[in-house]
Amino acid sequence: MEKTLNRIHPVSDPEATYFLQVSWEKDLGTGFGIILSDGQCAWTGTVSEAEISREAADMEMNREKYVEELKKALIAGEESAGKYNFAVSRDEENMECHFCYERNLKDGSFRLGSLKLQKVLSPAEVVKELIGYCLDCLGRLQAKNEHLQKENERLFSSWSDMEKMLEKSVEAKEELEADLYNRFILVLNEKKAKIRNLQKLLNEAKEAKESAVGAKCTRVSIATTQMATGRENDYDGNTDEESENLTQASLPSAPEQRHSLLGSPDVIDTAPRRKRRQRTAKPAGTGAKKAIHETEVPAKEKELKVFNIYLGVLRNICMR
Repeated sequence: MEKTLNRIHPVSDPEATYFLQVSWEKDLGTGFGIILSDGQCAWTGTVSEAEISREAADMEMNREKYVEELKKALIAGEESAGKYNFAVSRDEENMECHFCYERNLKDGSFRLGSLKLQKVLSPAEVVKELIGYCLDCLGRLQAKNEHLQKENERLFSSWSDMEKMLEKSVEAKEELEADLYNRFILVLNEKKAKIRNLQKLLNEAKEAKESAVGAKCTRVSIATTQMATGRENDYDGNTDEESENLTQASLPSAPEQRHSLLGSPDVIDTAPRRKRRQRTAKPAGTGAKKAIHETEVPAKEKELKVFNIYLGVLRNICMR
């Protein structure tokens, strides 16, 4: 059987103190017993399962909900203080006691139940039983307190050990981080040095390539210039030689002129002869000029072709 003991203050006499003990077998809904005492007198009574069902039906409340309200009112005790009221009324001889319990609401209260309690002939036994119950509860609470205290000490010891382990783990973590950081710095510096060396080699290779390309362009330009200059010199020499040959070919030699004068017949009219001489000399000069012009045109075309080849070579070199 389960029991609870609470201290109540009736609304009819707030200064008075009563001790209310409620006992039940399996569940409060199957019925319960009540013992009420003021320390001098004691009253007892029971509530059956049928009465509980009748009270729930009269209030038009679900039975399970009604049983929950009874638990809060009669068992919860100090936890439900202010939510439930109790009323106690006794007759002059203290033979009967009317006990009522209610639920407070904002606009009022409604009665959960009431019953008539009968006076106990030996209240000392009831008081003794109540004191024994209190002592038993106190003993259980002390044993539970000791158990909780030991558990608390064990947990505190475990917490201390875990704290020490945590501190060691933190120190090991910091040392590991410092070691890894130092190693990382070394590796990073090595990588930076390698990158700088590679950049230096790359720049040197670029400079060498640029200088080689520049030298090659210079050599090609010099060679092309020399070729063009040589062609111009050859062209000038050929032109001079051709002009001299043409001049020599156009003019007769002195012995030939003397021989022609001696062997020719008497001249009757010199004017026609002078005219004929001028006509024969004029085609020779015209032929020389035409030959010189025909030789100059191919030479200039060759010079332009050489210059275009030189420009193409320079363009290809610069594109590389």
